[in-house]
Amino acid sequence: MLTPTTAAMMLDTEESEAPYAAPDADDALLTLQRRTADALAGYVTMVDKAEPAFRPVAERFRALHDRHNAALTAILIRHGVEPDADGSFMGTVNKAVVSLRALFDDIDADVMDSIRDGENHVLEAFDAAITAVGMPPADVTELREMRDELTVLLQDTRHLD
Repeated sequence: MLTPTTAAMMLDTEESEAPYAAPDADDALLTLQRRTADALAGYVTMVDKAEPAFRPVAERFRALHDRHNAALTAILIRHGVEPDADGSFMGTVNKAVVSLRALFDDIDADVMDSIRDGENHVLEAFDAAITAVGMPPADVTELREMRDELTVLLQDTRHLD
């Protein structure tokens, strides 16, 4: 039987078992969806500006982020949270950076270091969402699969520089 005393003990136990205060699952998902939408915005521009030899790589990243954005949007909707269709201000920055670089330089394999840096921010958001307190196990599984897909794509393109 749950009494005020046992409820307080359970609450204390749950809090002490968590090694760190984790962000709320919905907030972590929304952050991840925004970073994914931001990356997608940059890749949409990159595909348009990329040199022909590099375009298939940019298209692979764009397609991956497009699929992930759709999946994350669906998860957020299931959670009753409104997704951010436009991402954050960083999406605009990503598009501008790619456009400016295209004015002065080729969009080719030389951008891979920048791509890897940007993808590390997405991977960090995946990690935060996967470990978020209150994330349903089925969603954790789906998030891990998406993170693995991104990791594989980064591994597949590690030879480019």
